[in-house]
Amino acid sequence: METTFDVAVVGGGIVGAASAFRLQQAFPVLKIVLLEKMPALANHQTGNNSGVIHSGIYYKPGSLKAKNCVQGRRELVDFAREHKIAHDVCGKIIVATEPGELERLDSIYQRAIENGIESISKIGPDEIRQIEPHCRGLAAVRVGCTGIVDFRGATETMADLLGKIHPESQISLNTEVLSITHEGDVQHLHTNKGRFKARFTVFCAGLQSDRLAKKDGLNPQMRIVGFRGDYYELSPAAEHKVKNLIYPVPNPAFPFLGVHFTRMALGGVECGPNAVFTFKREGYGKTDFNLADTANALSYAGTWKLFAKHWRFGLDEYRRAFSKQRFLKTLQRLIPDLTLQDLAPGRAGVRAMALGPDGEMLDDFVLDFSHNSIHVLNAPSPAATAALAIGSQIRDMACERFQLSKTT
Repeated sequence: METTFDVAVVGGGIVGAASAFRLQQAFPVLKIVLLEKMPALANHQTGNNSGVIHSGIYYKPGSLKAKNCVQGRRELVDFAREHKIAHDVCGKIIVATEPGELERLDSIYQRAIENGIESISKIGPDEIRQIEPHCRGLAAVRVGCTGIVDFRGATETMADLLGKIHPESQISLNTEVLSITHEGDVQHLHTNKGRFKARFTVFCAGLQSDRLAKKDGLNPQMRIVGFRGDYYELSPAAEHKVKNLIYPVPNPAFPFLGVHFTRMALGGVECGPNAVFTFKREGYGKTDFNLADTANALSYAGTWKLFAKHWRFGLDEYRRAFSKQRFLKTLQRLIPDLTLQDLAPGRAGVRAMALGPDGEMLDDFVLDFSHNSIHVLNAPSPAATAALAIGSQIRDMACERFQLSKTT
């Protein structure tokens, strides 16, 4: 006899795991299944990002990103402490290296004040060198509450807690949702492993969020376009050149934070990422290609409008993706004594960028409903940091929309 789960969560990244965990925590009687198409949890955006616990300093005051990042950061640190997940609240510096960046740096500081970010300060060149001896800059903002964490470990722990709270809750790996049908009040999730039935479903599908939304009857006014980010690693002999986290002042004309230096929670130092359009949504190699993904992206007017607006930026990013020398030159703006011998090719990640028809990136988290479902349509960075807060928001939405109770 098939089991009908109370809730199915589709997507085993950290947002999916956190949503399932928050629902299970609030409603211990619910039978929850977490479906993930990969052989392990956190195999896409969660496990291939820079591993930073973001402070919330960059985001528009009052936005879901700002509120959930600040709250989620605090919850994530507490969770990591409780469950002994590798992490360190080590702080970071955002460094202005040119006079034209000083006004933008001050704007970032003012936004931090508006967002209620604790442990921030403005510092000058001498203090920059005290914190990061090899870094050079005109001024910086130090953000003491930023940190690093093992996001894979956090995701796995959240998922493992489901079964500890309710023995009949489970995780199903290598399980891809192919189609969705409805029979009365029950959803049928048709997968490569057969059918899963659930009263309610939460979709946290990241790079596939728009496609699954369409399969569930939504018509999202956006499309996911993938952007690959390549990283380099510092050689063991050069790791001393970075103590913790060093970021540039982001250019507001571009939708990325720029290449930065990150000490990783499990060891090593990474530099990057760049940002280049990828011809495969889940393609981590520089020459990866998928015809359906490419056609889907290039048949969308929003993609071409983005290209038209940022073509110079995009061309520079592609050049840097295939030139270690160009990548080094960008990194030397922050650490002038870095050399080619200090850099070794590292991994890559793919960011799900949600674009509107006008070519503008959706600037905030986006959640929507369909039938008995909640869809997380847009959850880019800082979603990993904010995951537990997003999970709480989804729990509250599910409680209201699905009329859940402690005895459901």
